Amino acid sequence: MTLTHPDTARTALPAQTTYQSRVADYWNAEENPVNLELGRIDDLYHHHYGIGDADRSVLNEPDPGRRRERITGELHRLEHAQAELLASHLGDLSPADRVFDAGCGRGGGSVVAHLRYGCRADGVTISAKQADFANEQARRRGIDTKVRYHHRNMLDTGFTTGAYAASWNNESTMYVELDLLFAEHSRLLRRGGRYVTITGCYNDAYGRASREVSLINAHYICDIHPRSAYFRAMAAHRLVPVHVEDLTEAALPYWELRREAEHLVTGIEDTFLQAYRNGSFQYLLIVADRV
Repeated sequence: MTLTHPDTARTALPAQTTYQSRVADYWNAEENPVNLELGRIDDLYHHHYGIGDADRSVLNEPDPGRRRERITGELHRLEHAQAELLASHLGDLSPADRVFDAGCGRGGGSVVAHLRYGCRADGVTISAKQADFANEQARRRGIDTKVRYHHRNMLDTGFTTGAYAASWNNESTMYVELDLLFAEHSRLLRRGGRYVTITGCYNDAYGRASREVSLINAHYICDIHPRSAYFRAMAAHRLVPVHVEDLTEAALPYWELRREAEHLVTGIEDTFLQAYRNGSFQYLLIVADRV
């Protein structure tokens, strides 16, 4: 494999397996209002969930149209809080640094990191549609020389070894094998670089994956990993955790509010709430240093 500078275009097909091709097809066709309507508020499009206490007074709004707007805005505020939390753990970055957003979706996380630190960001998605959308958003913001999105595979980016000061996955690790993923992050990060993930994982102490976890897998065409798999794979690839935080309780208000949003529900809301409450599923923040 020839390593290239992150700015260098590459046209190789990102998918490595039939499964990854199916995932790409899913995201190329996806037009879910829970992603699009929230992002239209401020043109920050996230593909993850929210954390923190919700303002449930939005449910008391008597005007149906205004109620819909207020619920959408509150859910977006919670998901943006999650993105800001992840970005706050990326380390002491400067505008001269470059960061890597693995599984970037429609690009909101890279923008958050750039606005916070002034750094350059490369986002990677297996969906050509998402990459095109995110690049157009960056162009409209006037940050397209600093924030770029690539139609590539996060397991084999072709980017330069050691080029990145920080990297992350935000709810995208369940689509790949962790050993392959962390091998690529370890290769891309400079020594002392910072890796962060926020992810749902099944609780080893519960036993095997619960019925609810299996339903979430089927809904999103993913394969949720056990909690232990993250630390085992990180240790194998020179990523040493420095901070682990259980965000499960902090995630409940988002799902409780989303269940009440008739215009955004997807049918998976009760499953998430049951999985969190019965202890079979956890929402974790893991921060690790590349040693």
